[in-house]
Amino acid sequence: MTETTVGIGGAAESTDMVLNIGPQHPSTHGVLRLRLVLDGERVREAEPIVGYMHRGAEKLFEARDYRQIIVLANRHDWLSAFSNELGVVLAVERMLGMEVPERAVWTRTLLAELNRVLNHLMFLGSYPLELGGITPVFHAFHEREELQTVMEEVSGGRMHYMFNRVGGLKEDLPAGWLGRARHAVAQVRSRMDVYDRLVLGNEIFRGRTRGVGVLAPETVHAYGVSGPIARASGVDFDLRRDEPYLAYGELQDVLKVVTRQDGDCLARFECLLEQTHNALELAEACLDRIAELPPGPINQRLPKVLKAPEGATYAWTENPLGLNGYYLVSKGEKTPYRLKLRSASFNNIQALTELLPGTLVADMVAILGSLFFVVGDIDK
Repeated sequence: MTETTVGIGGAAESTDMVLNIGPQHPSTHGVLRLRLVLDGERVREAEPIVGYMHRGAEKLFEARDYRQIIVLANRHDWLSAFSNELGVVLAVERMLGMEVPERAVWTRTLLAELNRVLNHLMFLGSYPLELGGITPVFHAFHEREELQTVMEEVSGGRMHYMFNRVGGLKEDLPAGWLGRARHAVAQVRSRMDVYDRLVLGNEIFRGRTRGVGVLAPETVHAYGVSGPIARASGVDFDLRRDEPYLAYGELQDVLKVVTRQDGDCLARFECLLEQTHNALELAEACLDRIAELPPGPINQRLPKVLKAPEGATYAWTENPLGLNGYYLVSKGEKTPYRLKLRSASFNNIQALTELLPGTLVADMVAILGSLFFVVGDIDK
């Protein structure tokens, strides 16, 4: 009788596997790559690898004048185009020491809140879709179309509005637009309870998100996470309340800073949903105020060649996804010497290195989707 010894290869030993999620993957919202080190079904290490979409916007800012950079600024977070434009014009106006007409201030605030609702509706629909629920996305796009119609009428654009100008807005509101905008906001508000019932009331959705991907407040501070993701972890910070700009100082009785303490995927979704409700309330308050304003200009007359005085300033706004900042350095020319962009998604996505280790691969999509990022906003 002959004994045969069968060699056992490395497959039987405990070995780590490296898995690439992306750069083209349904759950990454675009060309984002995640490099995961797995131990069985559990994630041991996670590294977000960014830069596949990099278009060099910050360098292009230096070769465009102050009117042209608005075109570049509204494209990095394509779901928040109006808010992106706003940060640039606020920075330039601050450098010039320019006062904007009251009518422009209130209209900007209104359009910024409508843009916030449009942004959030996309994620309110797409996040359940990533977890297997297809119905909410149809509701979300229906409500988005209601608001897109009035945004398109006032600006001419559906995604890249190009409606802000240094000194105000491109032009005054069309005749009868306020009534149509009020009707659209009322229609969307009347149907927002769909998400409370259809999504938050769904036990499968709650099972996939409650207690999953808990983000500690210390991690929020360490990585500079902001927006609804930070507030879902109990970090009570919102520029609209804490450092008011535009007309937010006069809207403090309507503005509600939504926070949660759990810091999990469910808390992030709840913050986003409740913030959408509040943005619609703010939009109604702005519509009421604009209707009371006397007729007047909506922009300032500018010289043919606009030059910002020599110096530097930093303007930041509470964008739908978090803090959006522009550090503007001028040498007194018609183009910025330097314009540094601080985008919300870039910081927020870095927290994945802390969030994913220790979780199951099955929960990776739920955690990734709950960070509500736009890849262009990461890559700038």
